[in-house]
Amino acid sequence: MTEPDSTRVDRWLWAVRIFKTRTAATDACRGGHVSINDVAAKAASTVKVGDRVSAMVHGRRRELEVVQLIDKRVGPPVAATCLIDHSPPPPDPDEDPMPFLRARGAGRPTKRERRQLDRFRGPG
Repeated sequence: MTEPDSTRVDRWLWAVRIFKTRTAATDACRGGHVSINDVAAKAASTVKVGDRVSAMVHGRRRELEVVQLIDKRVGPPVAATCLIDHSPPPPDPDEDPMPFLRARGAGRPTKRERRQLDRFRGPG
C-alpha cells in the first residue's frame, strides 16, 4: 500500500491522537485553533510531510511537524512516529496557582475583590 502525498489536517490530527474525535479536530479548525505553516487552516486543508501544524488543545499550544501521513487512527506508539512534537513543555501546576478564587454563588464581588480580579485579568 502506498502512502498518500497529502491528507486533510483534521483527519491527520485525529489519526495521530492529538484530538480524541475527528469532530473535535474539525471544530478546532473551524474555531481558528489550527494553523499549517503559520496560516489558518480549514478542516479540509491538506498537510504534507514536512509541514508544521500548530493547534490549541485543552488550553495548550501544540507545535507539530508532520513526519508521516496517515488517514486511519492508529495506536499511540505508531502515532508517535508520525510526528515530531516541538511544543513547549506544559506549565508546572505548582508554579502558577490561581491567585483569585471565589466560591461559586458567593454573590457580587466587593470593590476590593473586583480590583483583584481586574489585576488578575490584566490590561485590555
